[in-house]
Amino acid sequence: MTEALTLNKITSQKGISISEATRLIADLGWTPSYVQDAMAFPTDYKISKPPRDPMKQVLRSYFPMQEEKDNRVYGALDAALRGDMFRNVEPRWIEWMKLFLAIIPFPEISAARSMATLGQLAPGDHLRTGFTMQMVDEFRHSTIQMNLKKWYMENYIDPAGFDITEKAFGKCYATTIGRQFGEAFLTGDAITASNIYLQVAAETAFTNTLFVAMPSEAARNGDYALPTVFLSVQSDESRHIGNGHSMLMSVLKEPDNHLLLERDIRYSFWQNHMIVDAAIGTIIEYGTKNRDKNKESYAELWHRWIFEDYYRTYMLPLEKYGIKIHHDDVHEAFDSIVKKGYVHKVAQFFSAGWWANFWRIEAQTERDFEWFEAKYPGWYNEFGAWWENYEKLSKPGSELITFADTGYVYPHRCWSSLVPAVIREDFCVDEVDGELFTYASEVDRWTHKEAFAGEYQGRPTPAMGRFSGRRQWEEVYDGWDVADAIVDMGFVRPDGKTLIAQPHMSFEEKDMWTLDHVRGHTIRSPLLALRELTPEARARHVEDYRKGFTIRRI
Repeated sequence: MTEALTLNKITSQKGISISEATRLIADLGWTPSYVQDAMAFPTDYKISKPPRDPMKQVLRSYFPMQEEKDNRVYGALDAALRGDMFRNVEPRWIEWMKLFLAIIPFPEISAARSMATLGQLAPGDHLRTGFTMQMVDEFRHSTIQMNLKKWYMENYIDPAGFDITEKAFGKCYATTIGRQFGEAFLTGDAITASNIYLQVAAETAFTNTLFVAMPSEAARNGDYALPTVFLSVQSDESRHIGNGHSMLMSVLKEPDNHLLLERDIRYSFWQNHMIVDAAIGTIIEYGTKNRDKNKESYAELWHRWIFEDYYRTYMLPLEKYGIKIHHDDVHEAFDSIVKKGYVHKVAQFFSAGWWANFWRIEAQTERDFEWFEAKYPGWYNEFGAWWENYEKLSKPGSELITFADTGYVYPHRCWSSLVPAVIREDFCVDEVDGELFTYASEVDRWTHKEAFAGEYQGRPTPAMGRFSGRRQWEEVYDGWDVADAIVDMGFVRPDGKTLIAQPHMSFEEKDMWTLDHVRGHTIRSPLLALRELTPEARARHVEDYRKGFTIRRI
């Protein structure tokens, strides 16, 4: 504010009543005097039309409603304990919750921060209360999620992993994927990150897989705590979706914004697909013990919620406003799950580096094989041998499957999404700012080289910035011994030698892997190794990589 407002200062002005002065002081329409808006939250968008609040949100009713939700959540957790839930819950499922609950609170906090951005950028005060309440929502979500994590830790047979998730999140082999998801809520242009990536893509399209499919699968595995928490989270999403759509409609009013919208919708949808499908798809398909033949696969869930509900009813209508929708990207995303085995290849990647994680990954069994083959015909021919090898190499003293002679080729990581480039035929490389990078797909290459650039199709876009830093796990630990990397990450139990991660669900001390079992193997970064090659050798490597590999039974 330009100066401190008081009732006396305001009422001293002619024509201002006490009630009006009180309203001005209580209003959320604050404008900082110490910095210009564009400096506070940079955006290349023009926003002149104030977004309307479709939900007519009122603070007086909001807080009692949310308090009641919280009371139900914590009451349900108490009831689950009284019902002795942990006697019946599937350990395979709870182990994967160590990963899930390490990731998800961070995007919630990022989302809270991003709502402060939108609240400042949106002209007028109509939706500012809505953005403020969404910010509080996101803080509430992260709080109950972290309390759920603590609750699991206190009651599950093997709490190791739950107790370090906040620390582990920034270092883990797998959680870097989740980091990119949450950081994208704050990365680049403020409207790109807060409105399009978060509200229009993540919340409108992908929260059903996060907050509906996951709770449903949890219940099938005897976990009645996660459904309570995450359905409470989902109950807020309708307001968030409404907030996002209202802001989108406001942005649409300016024809100069259309080029940026086309860019951002493409980038946001594709990266949400790459990250959310990699993480949530893997947990739903490989973390469950329930193999009911009538249960929907992740591919079926994706088709119903994202292809039919989001693409057909949300994205396509935007074309009437003159916005170009990249239909091929949506179909390619679906094909990657149904035809190219994206989720299964990510699960293979997670299990290949099991020792670099902080939860247990159990081998799939014959019953799992039958279900996968029924839902994804041809699955066993491509992945059956891998999981049979994984089971054989699960005993301490066995060769680490990462380095075993199975035919497996360790994947490159995508610089844009940080997912492994597991669909080998889509792998590509390019130079940006004089440096070589690897990508999981052409859209990921476009994201880094074109979408996140200082100019887009001839239009200056200084607010987008660049991806930077040591983004890849393999780059951070390049040249390290596996055992030393595990110690550095802190993924060792209190005895100083036993790994938190294990490739099985045995809780017997004799079955536990230690640092001595994994020492002697060196981590290499595929990206750094690629940069060291001559142009000719690099071209041969890329060609061979795109051909893929075949797993041999050991």
